[in-house]
Amino acid sequence: MLYYDMLYILPALILTLIASAAVKTTYARYAKVHSASGITASAAARRILDANGLSHIRIESIAGNLTDHFDPQAGVIRLSDTVRDSTSIAAIGVAAHECGHAIQYAKQYAPIRIRAAIIPATNISSRLAVPLVLIGSALSFYARGLLALAYAGIILFGICVLFQLITLPVEFNASRRARQVMASEGILSEGEIAGAGKVLNAAAMTYVAALATSVLQLIRLIGLARRD
Repeated sequence: MLYYDMLYILPALILTLIASAAVKTTYARYAKVHSASGITASAAARRILDANGLSHIRIESIAGNLTDHFDPQAGVIRLSDTVRDSTSIAAIGVAAHECGHAIQYAKQYAPIRIRAAIIPATNISSRLAVPLVLIGSALSFYARGLLALAYAGIILFGICVLFQLITLPVEFNASRRARQVMASEGILSEGEIAGAGKVLNAAAMTYVAALATSVLQLIRLIGLARRD
C-alpha cells in the first residue's frame, strides 16, 4: 500500500518542490533588477488599469510575500508588502499580471468566467472527494453497492482537476496581457519585459505542477476504487 501510494505522491511532491523553488529563485533574481523609469509596482498597476478603462478597480495592500491577487467581487487588486512599493521588474511584472486578470473580466474572457462559475462546486468537491473514495472503498468489503460512494468521490475530484485545467489558460493569458500592456504603456523596456516575463513564466509553472499533481491524485483514487 505504501509503495503504491509513493508511486503517485513522490512525483507530485517533486514537481511541486521544483516549481516552488523555480518561482522563488527567479523572483529573487529579478527583484534585484530595478526598472529604469523608477516606477513602483502599484503605480504601474494604476496606469494599466486606467489605460484599460478600469479606474474603478482599487489597489490595496495585503500582508505576506507573493500573496498578490485580483478580487473580482470586491473590485480590488491586492498587492503584497514586497511588491506594492517595489520598483523591481519582478514586482512590476506580478502587478501587471494581476491587472491582466482584471482585464480578463472586463473583456469577458471565457475561461476565467468558467473558472469563476465552478469555484463553489470545486470548494465542495475538494472537501468531499477523498473522504468519499476512502469510505466507499472501505465499506465495499461489506456491501459491494457502497463502492458507488467511491466513484462519486472520483467524479467530484474530477471537478477539481477540471478547475486546475481551466486555470492554465487563465494564468498564461493574464501573463500575455501583462507583457503586452507593459510594452504598450511604456512601463518597462523590451529587455526589462523579458526579465519580468521569466518571473511570470516561473509562476505559471506552479499551476502546471498543480494540474499534474491533481491528475496523479485522480489516477491514485481510481486505482484505490478499482482494487476493491
